[in-house]
Amino acid sequence: MATKTASTSTKSNWRSRAVIRPIEAGSSAECVACGERVKFQAKIKAQQVICNVYVRGRWDRVEHFHLACYNTAGEPHGHAA
Repeated sequence: MATKTASTSTKSNWRSRAVIRPIEAGSSAECVACGERVKFQAKIKAQQVICNVYVRGRWDRVEHFHLACYNTAGEPHGHAA
């Protein structure tokens, strides 16, 4: 019985993507656009954009943005879901 094997040259379809999430207490990430800390403030329900960045189909890094900074930057990793 013959079996199928995966090709070693299979291309990945992974692409960079962005999601909007609330900023949680204890956050220590820095905004890629403005360089300031994405920080939690109890009285303000601020949101952040978290991006999984892929380079040539492989995961490379995570980037954090303030929501306003992401929009000002022109949504560099696509529309945030």
